[in-house]
Amino acid sequence: MLTIHGSRSRFCDGVSRRNFLKIGTLGLAGLSLPQLLRAEAAAGIRQSHKAVIMIFLPGGPAHQDIFDLKPQAPSDIRGEFMPIDTNVPGMQICEMMPRLAKMADRVALIRSMVGCTGDHDAFQCLTGRLKRQMPPGGWPSLGSCVSKIQGPLNKAIPPFVGLAPKMGHMEWADNGQPGFLGISHAPFRPEGEGKADMVLNGVTLDRLTDRRSLLTSLDRMRRDVDSSGMMDGLDTFNQQAMGMLTSSKLVEALDLANEDPKLVEAYGKGIAANRDDGGPRLTSNFLVARRLIEAGARCVTLAFSRWDHHGSNFPQLREDLPLLDQGLTALLQDLKDRGMDKDVSVIVWGEFGRSPNINKEGGRDHWPRVSCALLAGGGMKTGQVIGATDRLAGEATERPVEFGEVFATLYHNLGIDVSKVTLPDLSGRPQYLVDSCQPMRELV
Repeated sequence: MLTIHGSRSRFCDGVSRRNFLKIGTLGLAGLSLPQLLRAEAAAGIRQSHKAVIMIFLPGGPAHQDIFDLKPQAPSDIRGEFMPIDTNVPGMQICEMMPRLAKMADRVALIRSMVGCTGDHDAFQCLTGRLKRQMPPGGWPSLGSCVSKIQGPLNKAIPPFVGLAPKMGHMEWADNGQPGFLGISHAPFRPEGEGKADMVLNGVTLDRLTDRRSLLTSLDRMRRDVDSSGMMDGLDTFNQQAMGMLTSSKLVEALDLANEDPKLVEAYGKGIAANRDDGGPRLTSNFLVARRLIEAGARCVTLAFSRWDHHGSNFPQLREDLPLLDQGLTALLQDLKDRGMDKDVSVIVWGEFGRSPNINKEGGRDHWPRVSCALLAGGGMKTGQVIGATDRLAGEATERPVEFGEVFATLYHNLGIDVSKVTLPDLSGRPQYLVDSCQPMRELV
């Protein structure tokens, strides 16, 4: 049994957030030592595939306090933190992230993300689009598109896995839903209803086959009277369930019990429930995401903490930034040690930025005019800063970057040509994966 525990938390708009993903002991075989993995990577031995890990920072992180500090700005703008040098000449980040500073050559910072809506909604970070002029069924998320185009790498591992909690009216755990691609390309959620039992409990394979035959017969009968297309999607779920029940790979990937203790320690565990109005800060989920990718997933999404800091911005960042620093750098090092860093793209971002002015509560308010993002891996050109903001970090002054450009880059890293690949919507009309955007020339 895979058990998921949750707790309530809220953003400034009153939308509830839940903690997620506490995995009990399930048992699995241990992985190779990091030293062996590094040796294999150096020798060009790789057992990897193209994939994406998306780390969402729900609530909107303060870009000017993390990746775009303005130490020369007035005191009511610059905040409490000082920038520190990184191992990339001229690149500075917040003093609360010293580990990342030592491996900044492995990341690319975008300081000029534009086009945010200002709402607590992960839609743009999931799809690269706005909600206007959506086709029937809605725009599908990146993971759903990858699932449709590339399919599963391993039948026992869903191509698209969502580890994050529900986010109000729109479930981040569902990663924005599969849109017009249908339920067969929705993400697998370890906390999802009906999918808690992922191992056989006293059922032989012969009995399982008999049950599958019976279900197939019933489904065939229902399909004859079904006009919605829902049954076609259920076929994928049945196949996925059979794959999971007859293989231990997914259960093993989700369990950290037999992982190298030193590696688990490097990631840290984090905190499942922090402040009264906070979200889960599980750095261990960064490790779970890597294990899922290594097992065969193509896209894994997760959420980390809560960044809706209208008040007490700096005390909360003092708690969260060191944890993010630890989990993210452990992930980047782990991917490199395993020879996966050239294939696995990592992106870290939130739904918008924060206001230049610090309010009377010591916080920053919603600021959709500009935000930031971090990208790593995937064969991208790293060790650089893209874009710039004015002296108050309020407006993009150099190289404004649209969400669609980032998505085009991620698809490119996956081997998908956004200028050629289309997906038919519910009316049969072909839809491009992004809206008139190309991969970022600075990164590819």
